[in-house]
Amino acid sequence: MVVEKSRTNVYLDTKLKEQAKEIYKHYGLSLSEAVNIFLAQSVFNRGLPFEVKIPNDETLEAMKDVESGANYEELTFLPTPRC
Repeated sequence: MVVEKSRTNVYLDTKLKEQAKEIYKHYGLSLSEAVNIFLAQSVFNRGLPFEVKIPNDETLEAMKDVESGANYEELTFLPTPRC
């Protein structure tokens, strides 16, 4: 079966694009192939192929803390005694 292809231009966040390409490379996929999979799943699901959630204020604040390293405590795990 021959699939007709078309060229499409999209504007992407440069950093996000590069991070995604690295992830897809581990699966042996190009960015184009990954986008085609996303579109096929969107059509199959008749919508986004995943649930979209908007984080609440507390979660957003925690995410900012993680990114900035704020409120960070180093933990030391001690080995558990063997019986």
